[in-house]
Amino acid sequence: MKITETAQFRKSYEKLETALKKKAQKQFKLFLANLFHASLNTEKLEPKESNVWSFRIDKGTRVIFTFAEKETVLLLDVGSHDIYRKKMR
Repeated sequence: MKITETAQFRKSYEKLETALKKKAQKQFKLFLANLFHASLNTEKLEPKESNVWSFRIDKGTRVIFTFAEKETVLLLDVGSHDIYRKKMR
């Protein structure tokens, strides 16, 4: 699987604290191994037609992504649950 990032994702990721970046790296490894690993809590966001998904970094931090192509995931943003509202506008 190939993972690409938007500029927004990179900008948001750089703002994360070091400890949260370490957690994120652990979760990214799980994500690469199994998109639906139980600890990721991967879910499709509403509206379902938007094809936007999220997975968990920790209790308050999520990554939102979409499937750009069959074997390519595009990371859209990372942050608190507020990124859902920002993306769905």
